[in-house]
Amino acid sequence: MTFEVKGWCPGAHRPMLSGDGYVVRVRPRLAHLGAGQAIGLCEAAERHGAGLIDVTNRANIQIRGVSETAWPALMEELGALNLLDADADTETRRNIVVAPTWQERDDTEWLALELIARLMELPALPPKMGFAIDAGTAPVLQDTPADFRIERGMSGGLILHAEGHAMGMPLPEVQEIDQLIRLCWWFVNSGGAQAGRMARHTAPLPGWAAATEAPAPAGHPLRPGPHPMGAVHGLAFGQARAADLARAIEASGAQAIRVTPWRTVLLLGGAPGPREGLEWDADAPVLRVDACPGAPFCPQASVETRPLARALAPHVAGTLHVSGCAKGCARVTPAATVLTGRDGLFVLSHNTRAGEAPDQSGLTAAQILAQFGAA
Repeated sequence: MTFEVKGWCPGAHRPMLSGDGYVVRVRPRLAHLGAGQAIGLCEAAERHGAGLIDVTNRANIQIRGVSETAWPALMEELGALNLLDADADTETRRNIVVAPTWQERDDTEWLALELIARLMELPALPPKMGFAIDAGTAPVLQDTPADFRIERGMSGGLILHAEGHAMGMPLPEVQEIDQLIRLCWWFVNSGGAQAGRMARHTAPLPGWAAATEAPAPAGHPLRPGPHPMGAVHGLAFGQARAADLARAIEASGAQAIRVTPWRTVLLLGGAPGPREGLEWDADAPVLRVDACPGAPFCPQASVETRPLARALAPHVAGTLHVSGCAKGCARVTPAATVLTGRDGLFVLSHNTRAGEAPDQSGLTAAQILAQFGAA
């Protein structure tokens, strides 16, 4: 059982080849797209890709199924929509996720904008490393992948929180990004590049960055339904047809959208109500399920995943993860029920991650459906 671990994430300047063509990842600034930008992106996904939009766990947008010959035209349209960085290096450095309900001139917005303006002051970090700016009244991104976080602390002030540490460093006002950049340089100079991620770096934090303050109690991720800022819609498996998303934006009258790391989108100023192709019921079973694209869309997957996951969702209590291979891209934390593809069949485990020791092996999709009463 083998799989290939990529040492980098796809971008727009540097797309990644998958089983259905190239995956082109767009990183919206501050997770925000104006309505025109979002609809234009959806139209570009239909013209130059498979007409599918993925929302990632870092609040990025992926266009799937892009051919090598279609990529230049797609890039031209994304550039015209002001959705591209100047080059691949800037794109890689701007790996920033923000609390999606930020307001103009609040702490999250100005800190994220300052970090973007100062990206070239950062050292060369491993390409998968990223930042979270989570400066609202309660942190909401604590389960979102990030190596360094600026978030609210128990005292009510902001802290700099290095992944892998329970506590954070209290931040002096107006020096927040200075200290973040300084900690990134410490990471590189203390050998962190060899570890690859902050959570795997074993060097003790420097004395000036002593982690002495706990994060404030966590807030809640956005769930489908009405919201004071508009309307929140879910995307099953984090994916929607581009045409459905464009229609939802137009029909709701939204002025903009915010992409979240929770497989939801916030339609700013959008009228609440169900929209075709998107999930409006916050308790829909399919929203509890994690499933990668699977075969034939991923060359490392040996099984189809999402049809099985959709059929099983109403019949499985708790969290369910269906993975095309042992890499487990769709979910990094354990799930109550885990199905992992292996040589065209599935292995079943409980309260584990994909690829860990199975309880049952060699199962077909039909046998699984029957076992869970979904046949």
